[in-house]
Amino acid sequence: MGTGPCAKKFGARSKLKKYKRATWLCNRAKDTDQIQDEMEKAKETGKPITFKFDDELPGGGQFYCPETGKHFTDARALADHKKSRYYKRRCKDVKEEKYTQDMAEWAAGMTKEKLPPAHPKT
Repeated sequence: MGTGPCAKKFGARSKLKKYKRATWLCNRAKDTDQIQDEMEKAKETGKPITFKFDDELPGGGQFYCPETGKHFTDARALADHKKSRYYKRRCKDVKEEKYTQDMAEWAAGMTKEKLPPAHPKT
């Protein structure tokens, strides 16, 4: 191993914000609303979520978990994943009602309440 500019010490990038952001975005999992949209489209069309063989995906894209949106190398890895705590928690989140814009406005207090008039006309 050399001591040139390419040989970084362990932890040298620990305080670089751009590096952290870039690595976090690369490994980020799909959001639950994206997964819910994919599952709804699959139900509408009546076809399960499948992928054609692709060399760039793990396992050629043949072992896919639709609840978490992850690809696996083989069937055993997928079976082990389905026993994990992460998978079970994600399934629970996906089964919940989808978060909509109306709910967001209600939570922010942007809705207009229809109150009875203070001085009703008689």
